[in-house]
This record gives sequence, structure tokens and C-alpha cells, in this order.
Amino acid sequence: MYLELKDIHKSFGEKQVLNGVSFVAEGGKAFGLLGRNGAGKTTTIRILMDVFPANSGEVTIDGQPIDYTQIGIGYLPEERGLYQKKKIIDQLIYFAELKGMKNTEAVKAIDYWLKRLDMTEYRNKRLDSLSKGNQQKIQLITALAHNPEIIILDEPFSGLDPVNAMLLKDVVKEEIAKGKIVLFSSHQMNYIEEFCDNIAILNGGKVVLQGDLQAIKRNYTRDKLVVRSDNTALIIDELASSCDVINDGELLVRLSSPENKQSMMQSLISKYDIDEIKVFEPTLNDIFVEYAGNQE
Repeated sequence: MYLELKDIHKSFGEKQVLNGVSFVAEGGKAFGLLGRNGAGKTTTIRILMDVFPANSGEVTIDGQPIDYTQIGIGYLPEERGLYQKKKIIDQLIYFAELKGMKNTEAVKAIDYWLKRLDMTEYRNKRLDSLSKGNQQKIQLITALAHNPEIIILDEPFSGLDPVNAMLLKDVVKEEIAKGKIVLFSSHQMNYIEEFCDNIAILNGGKVVLQGDLQAIKRNYTRDKLVVRSDNTALIIDELASSCDVINDGELLVRLSSPENKQSMMQSLISKYDIDEIKVFEPTLNDIFVEYAGNQE
């Protein structure tokens, strides 16, 4: 199964918000939709979910126009929207029934997810009695209980402590393994790097970079080295302005040309006690700043 957005345009009045957004997200893989605030991520997600239509363009599943009566979508919004004074089980059943589940199957699915997320003890509590992190887990259940084919997670790790973040990671990996289409939108680049095979970066309502994340990294000019050594002071004396300290005992060495990579490695190894030397690979954060840093 694959989800495709084809040349999506959207304007509100005279303001053009999306200008030809296209990308493909595959089942069994996580897709990262990235961009600064105002880049068009939320509008793209709302069109994908059929909250409102695009001015032009198409959303398809396996090449056919998406039928929202047949394809389930689970959405975890950045802005949480549950009822603080209501009993948790009652509102979880309510949201599940809105997604077309019968009461008995809704209760069964909800109880499964409450147990899976270590939340069974809160089943009959009011939402406002829970911590922010546990409220986040209840919100997640509303996105997963109806077993959707497409799961959209907007800042899913916000407010979670490390233990609950690890639990959520496991759940997301399980859903990906089931062949679901999982779409991430987050500013926490470490999570995107961990989960997402493919990304698209929006800037000014346009996709300015997309593709396989590892391929994107490999296509960067390989003209820098990372060197870890106890002899950093001596290396700095030799290379002067062509190297910078990254961390204690770790240097970034800039090459005059990518072709000098092997000769520089051999030279440093022959002169100094080197613990590690490798080609510098940009992080997703580096890539994001380059392509989304100047909002168009």
C-alpha cells in the first residue's frame, strides 16, 4: 500500500499556502514530513485527512482516489483535544464509535491499548487526574483503537519521559511492522532519523527536498573528516583554520577537495595517535537548517 499526494495546491483567500506539494509514503515504512511553523505541514495533513479540500491536486491510495469510507486514518494532533472532566473509558469509546466501531469491539480494542500502554488502572479515572505524559498516551489510543491503515503522528513524543518515550517507540515500530503507513511530523530530528526511511521538507508551501534519508546524506559533498584523538592540540597546530573542535578530543577537518580524503586520513594516522577517523555525515538537523532555515 502506498499513499501519494499529487501536486496539491491550497490557498485561503489571496494567501497561497501550498504550491504543488507532492510526495509518496509507503506502507511498512515511516515518512517524515518536516518544516518550520508556517511551512504548510498542518494544511497538508488536513487535506490528507479530508478536513477540507485542496484547490487542485489529488490524494491517492495505490494509485486510486482515496475512499475515506474504506481507509481508516488515525491522527495524533500536536494540540491535544480530549475532555478533561470526562471519564477516560467513556470518551475513548465515544471517539472509537465516531470512527465506525461498534461498542463491543471498541471496548475490546480500548482495553487492549490501555494494557499495552500500562494505563489500565486509569480506565475509569477522569482525564484531568492524569499527568501530561499519560494524557498523551490516552490521546494516542484514540488514534490507534480503530486499527487505521494510515497513522499520522504530530509531535508524538512531546511531554513524554524517557520510559514512556521508549514505550511509544515500541508501539510505533509494531505498527510499521504491520504494514501501516506512518507519517511523522516533528521538530525533534532525532526521532525522525530513528524512524523515517523517507522525508519531505516543506518551505513556503513547497517541497524543497525529499527522498530516502540515507541517500540524501550520502549525496552531500564528502569534504570533511571527523577525527577523534588525544592529540587534538597538535593536529590543530598543523591544520590551523581548516579544522574546528566539535567536542573534547574530537575535531572536524575541512578538506580542500573530496579527492584529498584518503591522503589526509593516511597523513594524520601516520603522524598522530588516532582513535577514530571517518567522513563527516550531516545530521538531519544540519539538513533541515540548510533547507528550511530561510522561510520562503
